[in-house]
Amino acid sequence: MNKKNVVVIGGGTGLSVLLRGLKTFPVEISAIVTVADDGGSSGRLRKELNIPPPGDVRNVLIALAEVEPLVEELFQHRFSNGNGLSGHSLGNLLLAGMTSITGDFSRGIVELSKVLNVRGNVYPAANRSIVLHAEMEDGTVVTGESLIPLEKKRIKRVFLTPGDVTPLQSSIRAIEEADIIVLGPGSLYTSVLPNLLVPGVVKAIEQAKARKVYICNVMTQSGETDQYSAADHLQAIIDHCGTELVDEVIVHGSKVSAEVQLRYAEEGAVPVVIDEERLQSLGVSIIRDHFVTELGSMLRHDATKVSKAILRV
Repeated sequence: MNKKNVVVIGGGTGLSVLLRGLKTFPVEISAIVTVADDGGSSGRLRKELNIPPPGDVRNVLIALAEVEPLVEELFQHRFSNGNGLSGHSLGNLLLAGMTSITGDFSRGIVELSKVLNVRGNVYPAANRSIVLHAEMEDGTVVTGESLIPLEKKRIKRVFLTPGDVTPLQSSIRAIEEADIIVLGPGSLYTSVLPNLLVPGVVKAIEQAKARKVYICNVMTQSGETDQYSAADHLQAIIDHCGTELVDEVIVHGSKVSAEVQLRYAEEGAVPVVIDEERLQSLGVSIIRDHFVTELGSMLRHDATKVSKAILRV
């Protein structure tokens, strides 16, 4: 039996959670990861060394790695003191070092993937840093991924600079050969869309013969998707990229516990309303189930269950 080729496009915690589930199935995985991050350790390395931010890539490498738990812990270890070291994670520094040795960020990822025994391929959305900008509905423009949600304004559109960013040929090839393409989970404007805005990516997805699945967020995100329904999330993708990117939408169809809702309310987040009729009017089919687990007061996608829905197991 030929293994299915699954391409997952996103960033942030949600992507790593999904990949940990997906790698337990007999599939070939390619992850295309955002490089728009400009905060924290990633932002500092990006500025000081002029490399793409390594943070999201680091999390994805570890999610797909087949290593001892201690090695994983070491890779994710964040220094809490030390002049210049404080705040950096060891994995980010290793990615920066490998980029320096190989002279190329994507090459550095390939070499580090061998060291970590990574199951699948990890590709940065672009091989250089990109800057994410958001034009708000009031006409103001905010520059920098980490600053966009802090504005607390409604986003009209996001766009990238420089304008001549090129996608990695290997990620375009992965999209062309995919059986299934998954968008998300992850922050709509700062994790999912930045990958799609790299020139050439949308065209490759449109032309791919794959099933195209969007995993909708379970909760809204303050400063990014306030009051957004599931159809609003999809409409934003359509507005930025056209209608040929999504065939199916995975939504969480059960109630979120009152305790968890209270916790998220502190961040200004509420459950995303599933407006099925509007979703269907946008031309997609809906996969609705109980797709999340509650870890303490945090919500995470149930990676195994979502993987089964994606793969139709």
